[in-house]
Amino acid sequence: MIDHISIGVRDIARTQKFYDAVMQPLGFKRTSTDDASLGYGRDGTMASFWALKSDKPVPADSGSGLHVCFAAPDQASVDAFYRAAVAAGGKDNGKPGIRKEYSGQYYAAFVVDPDGYRIEAYHGRT
Repeated sequence: MIDHISIGVRDIARTQKFYDAVMQPLGFKRTSTDDASLGYGRDGTMASFWALKSDKPVPADSGSGLHVCFAAPDQASVDAFYRAAVAAGGKDNGKPGIRKEYSGQYYAAFVVDPDGYRIEAYHGRT
């Protein structure tokens, strides 16, 4: 349904360090880089997640409901995503585990990135 999404960030170097770490366990990597943008996707594909240098990024608002969810190939990848995110400066927003309120097979972890964006890694079925 959605081909790609981009977020605005103030510090592209900090963002690169964070997302290089958290995307790797999910099977994604940085496929595009320049002074003002980073793109992440799978080998041989166009990037589907972009971080763009911005003087006016959307202010972080934990009550907005906005978050980005990345598909994980398995539960171990969700766990590795969470550990990498916290180690790279992200903040815990929900440790890895089954989210029964979604379904008995919805395994996810939630973090807040250094710019305040809420991100999730998920594996399972809804």
